[in-house]
Amino acid sequence: METNENLVEVLNDLIKINNDRIDGYEKAVEEVEDIDLDLRRIFQKMANESRQNIDELSAEIKALGGEVATGTTNSGKIYRVWMDIKATFTGHDRTSVLESCEYGEDAAQEAYDDALATDADLPVNIRQIIANQKAELLESHNLIKKYRDLHQAVN
Repeated sequence: METNENLVEVLNDLIKINNDRIDGYEKAVEEVEDIDLDLRRIFQKMANESRQNIDELSAEIKALGGEVATGTTNSGKIYRVWMDIKATFTGHDRTSVLESCEYGEDAAQEAYDDALATDADLPVNIRQIIANQKAELLESHNLIKKYRDLHQAVN
């Protein structure tokens, strides 16, 4: 029973970081200029990606008999960068928004690294889900970084 509790906790930590990610990208959509349709589309796609991750993780938690977390991460447990992302923006500057999003993506990668390195017994199917989600999030991270680098090069 303890193994299931540990595993549920690991999966709930990932749900929380995905909740943080959704909040962060929703705030990022509000922060970019109306003409930044490319960023708005990307941010909405990434928020939806996290919603899908949550659905997948929630199904596993329920199958384990656990209760699905609904909140966001606590300070100190997993980086809580997304909740205060708006405070880091300097106006509607694309570079600042992208830098903040990249920082959040770094935190998500760290959360997934922690999950894969956990002492909890990860069944093969759950390890594969976590690894697949981490890979998708890394693609998102790289896209954000590419946009940031391109924008810096142009300016």
